[in-house]
Amino acid sequence: MIFVGIDWAEAHHDVCMLDHEGGVLIKGRVPDGVEGVSRLHAMVSEHAQEPGEVIVGIEIDRGLLVAALVGAGYHVYAVNPFAVSRYRDRHASSRAKSDPGDAKVLADLVRTDRRNHREISADTDLAEAIKILARTHQSLVWSRQRQLNQLRSTLREFYPGALQAFGRDLASPEACTILAIASTPERGRRLTPARISRSLRVSGRKRRLTQRATEIREALRASQLELPSVLAEAYGEAVRSLVALIDGLRQQIDRLEQELAARFEGHPDAEILRSLPGLGLVLGARVLAEFGDDPTRYADARARRCYAGSAPITRASGTRRVVLARVARNRRLADACYLWAFSALSASPGARAYYDARRARGATHHQALRALANRLVGVLHGCLKNRQLYGEDVAWPTALEAVA
Repeated sequence: MIFVGIDWAEAHHDVCMLDHEGGVLIKGRVPDGVEGVSRLHAMVSEHAQEPGEVIVGIEIDRGLLVAALVGAGYHVYAVNPFAVSRYRDRHASSRAKSDPGDAKVLADLVRTDRRNHREISADTDLAEAIKILARTHQSLVWSRQRQLNQLRSTLREFYPGALQAFGRDLASPEACTILAIASTPERGRRLTPARISRSLRVSGRKRRLTQRATEIREALRASQLELPSVLAEAYGEAVRSLVALIDGLRQQIDRLEQELAARFEGHPDAEILRSLPGLGLVLGARVLAEFGDDPTRYADARARRCYAGSAPITRASGTRRVVLARVARNRRLADACYLWAFSALSASPGARAYYDARRARGATHHQALRALANRLVGVLHGCLKNRQLYGEDVAWPTALEAVA
């Protein structure tokens, strides 16, 4: 077997190959793209007869290069850059760093310690497509929230009437439609009920048009402290720009959500995922995307929990022992599992009883939700392993007995 370390960069990649004793077989630099992959395969073929004899360490788990390596039949391990930096310190205290040196570190790491790292799994193309859509959708949701926070902060500084009119619904179509034409207090006061009603109708509202138009008009015309007109107009331009961004993001999020739901419903695991309490189309797709669908990827439920970041970690030294939440984790998956646990509270009596029991023992809301998410991930693993739908009495027998 040979061990290959690849230090990935945008334009080129440094490569180092070692034998089973750690001796350097070859070093080099290959360009990105088809030519680079061809040269890499040529370097490998000089020292390995079969693709299964090649163990690769790299710091990324996606992209064209990784797909080419997995497709060639190599065993590819994606190693966290933080772990690589710690491994580098095991062999040198000078803090020296170079791309060729990192390639050797990666090759040495998979030669001696690959059992402690996870091999990149061969997920299906459909699962990869769902991951692309789910991550893009989630990124747009996060981006919209950042823009909403900025809009709320801007309105608080010069236009509190708009916040009173729309409150937490600043991302709604009607808020974007009204703020686009009433971006300053002066413009807001000039709006007539008829103009507001027409704008609400354009935004999609069909009920309580007159009543809602009156509420918005009263809020926008309420007395407030005001800035000089020059400053108010400048803030108004900022509001119009932010509203345009938020409205555009909302439309793209809705479009992506439809595409994501269609792809997810066509996956063989969708029925099992949807059977679990709290998992709808979007959350179910996110969970599937981040876990992947390779049935051999997780040895047991604990391995899946650790990957999800829901399993706690223990720090013990001498007489001191502390149990903490994981910090290093897949943020996207952790966010999805947290929302999943929160949604399950109203959909599953067993999940609710488990959460309440945790709270009764002194756990905070967030701690109890993390514990519930950890339990739900284990339930999901069992359902997928046995290819069976969720059963409330099977998942929570103790919790349901306590409720009864």
